[in-house]
Amino acid sequence: MRTLVIETSTTACSVALIEDGAVIARAHEVVGRGHAERLIPMIAELPEGGRADRIIVDCGPGSFTGVRVGIAAARGLALGWGAEIAGFSSLPLIAAAGFADRLTDDIAVIMEGGHGEVFMQAFSADLSPRSDMVSLKPDAALAALAGRRAVGNGIRWLAALDDRLDLTEALPDAAAAILLPAALTALAPSPIYGRAPDAKPSVPK
Repeated sequence: MRTLVIETSTTACSVALIEDGAVIARAHEVVGRGHAERLIPMIAELPEGGRADRIIVDCGPGSFTGVRVGIAAARGLALGWGAEIAGFSSLPLIAAAGFADRLTDDIAVIMEGGHGEVFMQAFSADLSPRSDMVSLKPDAALAALAGRRAVGNGIRWLAALDDRLDLTEALPDAAAAILLPAALTALAPSPIYGRAPDAKPSVPK
């Protein structure tokens, strides 16, 4: 079975094709806010236009707009191709790449969360969670780090507090999905926001 991976949860936009346990094609660009314009052309540039039997898409947490662009594209392509569709989270994806980069017991993934907060979750080497996903102010995240290596695009907030930490800046890459166990690529293809919405419905007087 060929799988198309779509990843748009941060300033990066990436896609990959996985078949028979190998990445057969990939593309990764830092586009800032240009996911809507760049994603479909990137998929079209893959072999056979990226057509696959299964599509998995990053559901977040991350950029509100980026996540929704990726999920909308995945749903549309799955409908048009008659393909299966499922989701995965950006947090274990980054952790998996971090463990592949360097052997360690556990990793805390730190991602930009907006409004001066970061999304944080710790993982063991088998990608089982060591903590729940939380949205924290940097000082609280630093306290929760507990000496772990930190990986992600939100590490700058912690570096500003303590430059002695073991920090690795990283953006999620669709090709790293090959490192995820099957259970982590079988989520519902719906957004994982990671924090409560800023806007709340008004309460009638």
